[in-house]
Amino acid sequence: MARVLVAGVDTSTQSTKVRVTDALTGETVRFGQAKHPDGTSVSPDAWWDAFQAAAKEAGGLDDVSALAVGGQQHGMVLLDRNGAVVRDALLWNDTRSAPQAAALIATLGAAPATDDEIALGMPSGGDDAAVELRGKQRWVRAVGSSPVASYTLTKVAWTAEAEPENARRIAAVALPHDWLSWRIAGYGPVDDGGDAHLDALFTDRSDASGTSYFDAAANEYRRDLLALALAPAYGGTGSVDSYGTVSAPTEATAAADRITLPAVLGPRDAAPVKADPSIAGKDVPGGCILAPGGGDNAMASLGLGMAVGDVSISLGTSGVAAAIAENPTYDMTGAISGFADCTGHFLPLACTINGSRISDAGRAALGVDYDELAALAAQSEPGAGGITLVPYFDGERTPNRPDATATLNGMTLANTTKANIARAFVEGLLCSQRDCLELVKHLGVEVRRILLIGGGAKSEAVRAYGPGVLEHDIDLPATDEYVAIGAARQAAWVLSGEAEPPAWPLTIDGTLTGEPTPEVYAQYVKYRG
Repeated sequence: MARVLVAGVDTSTQSTKVRVTDALTGETVRFGQAKHPDGTSVSPDAWWDAFQAAAKEAGGLDDVSALAVGGQQHGMVLLDRNGAVVRDALLWNDTRSAPQAAALIATLGAAPATDDEIALGMPSGGDDAAVELRGKQRWVRAVGSSPVASYTLTKVAWTAEAEPENARRIAAVALPHDWLSWRIAGYGPVDDGGDAHLDALFTDRSDASGTSYFDAAANEYRRDLLALALAPAYGGTGSVDSYGTVSAPTEATAAADRITLPAVLGPRDAAPVKADPSIAGKDVPGGCILAPGGGDNAMASLGLGMAVGDVSISLGTSGVAAAIAENPTYDMTGAISGFADCTGHFLPLACTINGSRISDAGRAALGVDYDELAALAAQSEPGAGGITLVPYFDGERTPNRPDATATLNGMTLANTTKANIARAFVEGLLCSQRDCLELVKHLGVEVRRILLIGGGAKSEAVRAYGPGVLEHDIDLPATDEYVAIGAARQAAWVLSGEAEPPAWPLTIDGTLTGEPTPEVYAQYVKYRG
């Protein structure tokens, strides 16, 4: 009997990857990849071109029965009524909307705390610090996370303020994975008077939960918060009273109600549309089913087969610590993102803007390759002779310091050696992820297992010092494309109609162990502040 094939698509910051997969075993059958352009503001057409090139390299998708797309989260794709892109997409790592994020927090924090809120620990003062903390807590209660410059809503607010004419053209707001799925279904820009089928846009809970206008616990969009962000484009400002009632200019409220937001599908729901046969499923009776897809971090957790108690640390362009939780998590400091996962559970997550590129910066500064960086670091000791790198090269999201820069601290004439600087770069990368891990643990998440993935996980130096800095054994899944695997696994799940996703094997290449080095993290905390 001919095997059934599914495809998992990973449209990430850097590239699109297409993994054609055996639906029963999870085995890779074919694979293709194509790069995306650099930058934090990118035309979505580049993703479409990359998908087509990657699909061609993977041998085409004519024989694929189901397909799902995992995508970089938070990216803002604005469409007009003809389905044309209004402006280049702003990606998750574009921090220009930091002032709008702060303003949205202040707006929700402005109203005095109610007696019920004070009883739950909300500050009652009127000073800036109290207003900020009160705003963060109200956002967390509303949508699970407090806004930072990465999130979609802040980018909508930036557009409304900086480009009001573009904001007034918005007919739909999509995320990268939503938009690419819509294009795979055969939709795209149409001429004036045509039907762009914006109502065919779809998404899932995991990606929608990263927008700041979707409440994953209640499974509903908060269009009132979208109106708040749109207000400047219509000549006004919004406000929120102590009971959470949002007031925005009438035109902004009408626009938010009119704008198409992608339908949020359940984990096992097939999209109401199928792939365009010219793109996928031409040789499959009934065509290629489209699964909901999801955010890249949730897809990676599905690809890893993570369960409650598992934490993944992914070192890619960003650094991400993500845990599986049975119930919604609410971090009232606003540091943890209370996202949903791809299975109906939740995915509390802390993300750094600076990931494996920290090692790249170290290589560039020292004029060495990865192996030479590791060899230099090995000549140093834990704590790098007293030197600490605080690695906020592109600003930072965890902690929320969008305007920060990186600093090397504790340098003296005696300790300023190539070996110590190399070690400081590796330890700075690991300590930034330890920050994320500590935030996840602070929510009461029990950490039973740590899985280290991503390009940065290949570093011999990261592997050597990771257990000491994190003070935990680390499992190393075999190097693979876990976002694409998770997307393929979801596609196979939807195709099967079963209650649980298929049980595909996970290969663990080894477990890293080492003596704890708490002094390294303590030194980092001192300089990080």
